[in-house]
Amino acid sequence: MQQVPVSLWTLVAGIVVTAISIWIGQNHTLMPVQASLQAPLVDGFFNVMFTIAIALFLVVEGTIVVFLIQFRRRPGDDTDGVPIEGNLPLEVFWTAIPTVIVLLLGIYSVDVFNRMGGFDPAGHPHSAAHVAQMPGTALAATLSDTSQATTAPSIAPTIGIGASPQTLDKPADLVVDVKGMQYAWLFNYPDSGITSGELHIPVGADVQLNLSAQDVIHSFWVPNFRLKQDALPGIPTELRFVATKPGTYPVVCAELCGGYHGSMRTQVIVHTPEEYNSWRTENQIAQQQNLNQVVALNPADLSTSEFLAPHTHDMGISAATLESVVIGH
Repeated sequence: MQQVPVSLWTLVAGIVVTAISIWIGQNHTLMPVQASLQAPLVDGFFNVMFTIAIALFLVVEGTIVVFLIQFRRRPGDDTDGVPIEGNLPLEVFWTAIPTVIVLLLGIYSVDVFNRMGGFDPAGHPHSAAHVAQMPGTALAATLSDTSQATTAPSIAPTIGIGASPQTLDKPADLVVDVKGMQYAWLFNYPDSGITSGELHIPVGADVQLNLSAQDVIHSFWVPNFRLKQDALPGIPTELRFVATKPGTYPVVCAELCGGYHGSMRTQVIVHTPEEYNSWRTENQIAQQQNLNQVVALNPADLSTSEFLAPHTHDMGISAATLESVVIGH
């Protein structure tokens, strides 16, 4: 019986490994539902890396299994193994292939980063109101005196994921100031004055988040958007994206920020344009009513919990929780 050449076995194994790795790499269910314009870019890059990883895993582990069977110790064989010196072509091969893979992945990742807006490190500065809220900034001191507001110093560009090449030099449709604190996220809408413990945005809108941190480093991560950006104390950062699918998606702090880091969660709610306008109108009316209620009362006659009660919804806590916290202190 004629023996099958090793080269033919190698060719067949290469075809099988390639087919399996491509199928698994393109049909896995490891990622959550895509919900932003940036998500397919990240998933495409992830799928390529996962395909390569599957191929390398099959080659390495398959070789180990074949060698365990082919070169296992036979009964009664007490001889030494054949002494084998280095193989220069093989060593060049297994060094060159990973080098080429890493270089190509690096070029691909730079292209994805650029298309997502990473090469525009927030060329559009934060709003003056956002920077004024940040302690220790020169602009905060300047804006505290309205007579000097026109002489405010220029704001340095922020870092993060900014405008994509398609939206470069175009203002965002919606700007939201996001503040991270131990252990909650607060979202302020400068155009409407709404403050919320959840992020509400319309589907299809070009959204710009101006991120800051009150105490320690936090990380704003929306897995369904495939986006993550650190919020740094004293350093403004930006995250710009377009949501493509209405729904409710988790927001997670991905930076260890203290003992209750695991509970620092909220959600982003992507509305249809009609639903978003309705939410915005309702919250503007509700917050105005709360403000009128507080102004109508004399704060000196109120307890701490009574004074803060109208704002419990914006803080993302219940009135009972607020009462227990106040009593505990």
